[in-house]
Amino acid sequence: MKTVTERMMSNASGQPRPPRKDRRDQARDNAKLMRDEERKRARHRRMLWRGGIGLTLLAAATVVALVIVNHMAPSGTGPRNMASDGILIGGDGTTVSAATTPALAAGAKPASTDQSRLGDMVNIAIYADYKCGLCGQFEATNGAQIESWVTAGNATVELHPISILDASSLGTNYSTRAANAAACVANYAPDSFLAVNAALFANQPAENSSGLTDAELQSLIVNAGVTNVSIPACITNATFVPWVGAASDRALKGPLPNADIRKVTGTPTVLVNGVSYTGSLRDATAFEAFVLKQAGATDTSGD
Repeated sequence: MKTVTERMMSNASGQPRPPRKDRRDQARDNAKLMRDEERKRARHRRMLWRGGIGLTLLAAATVVALVIVNHMAPSGTGPRNMASDGILIGGDGTTVSAATTPALAAGAKPASTDQSRLGDMVNIAIYADYKCGLCGQFEATNGAQIESWVTAGNATVELHPISILDASSLGTNYSTRAANAAACVANYAPDSFLAVNAALFANQPAENSSGLTDAELQSLIVNAGVTNVSIPACITNATFVPWVGAASDRALKGPLPNADIRKVTGTPTVLVNGVSYTGSLRDATAFEAFVLKQAGATDTSGD
């Protein structure tokens, strides 16, 4: 069976069509490979995406505590599905879905993703501000490729919206409002988060501009295919603004979980299997090579 590195390279560049005389044998081998691959993915999906809290992200005692406080709904509670201060998204070969978690209580510490339970899937973690031009460049360059890896089940992506550029939005606090809107989507329509994240960057306002209004953010989310009726009020009421501030402070002060750096010093901060990416944000080939290198570092066998 192919390693995760070989699968990702195949997804990225395609494979040559075999000669006619070898096609039957190749088809039989491919069918066996697909069956084996699906069994392996099924094991990952059972472990990651089932059972209410999804990815076994939290220790049992922590899960119980978070479920209890979630029912109490204290002021400042974070969004559901972001107990790690980020939302973890994976795929099954055709669709993407978010790992579900209880809400993080006000004042509680986030629970880091247990990457040992991700098997041979590459984990890409991204800390970004929706007003950050460099973040927009990274998304425009690499977003589609990351989504294809995630959809195929070869990678997970954990997205951490943070707010560090409110001062560049002429008093409207756009960074915080956009991150709050994203948190509303994570809470009410988590499986659509990746699409909304892409839409926020595709419609990114320039720095030193007021940015989108709350009504425009609501329209953007609807245009991305999300129609949950609770999201508009969540945006208007700034429901998760306290969480945005707290999560941003945690990212800026550190320590970051699963990272070879202590804290976020600028956005985007991109980590692949815990290793920070320092290459060009506009070079898709360079980022692909970095991801494949980290994927190779975690391959334990070629069977």
